[in-house]
Amino acid sequence: MMMATNGNNARGLNGDESSVSLNGSKSLSAAVNGAAKAASSKLQNGGTGAERFTFSPEPTLEDIRRMQAEFTDERDWNQFHQPRNLLLAMVGEVGEVSELFQWRGEVAEGLPDWTESEREQLAHELSDVMIYLVELAEKCHVDLPQAVLRKMALNRLKYPASKVHGSAKKYTEYQD
Repeated sequence: MMMATNGNNARGLNGDESSVSLNGSKSLSAAVNGAAKAASSKLQNGGTGAERFTFSPEPTLEDIRRMQAEFTDERDWNQFHQPRNLLLAMVGEVGEVSELFQWRGEVAEGLPDWTESEREQLAHELSDVMIYLVELAEKCHVDLPQAVLRKMALNRLKYPASKVHGSAKKYTEYQD
């Protein structure tokens, strides 16, 4: 539904041309193609626990924010991209992610029983959610990486490993 590019020859993860530039200086084609290959091989792993899944180092959240800002500016869509609208659009995209999991029961890490097409659809929908999340954070002037660091510090205080190890209880259910 939504692709964050600046309009320069983007065909997606497995297309022949995926040269996407940020401010005309940085090509993401290698990162996009490399990420697609890495994701494909990591998904094949099936979450066996042998190796922990990791994200590619690029693009960064700032790269994604910049790409989406350029995409939106080129289309004069800022008039429609106010916080409330972005939130509702993101919730809609979360619904589309939910539809992919609906009626499947528990799903194993790595999605070993999913087809490549189903995995690709999930990647598209999760990307839409992330793009909207990053743009919402931008419009609300929330420095998302710094907010994550602060939130993780709070979570460490609320959920000390020594108290909560192996338990799914909410922090309000723990006794000191």
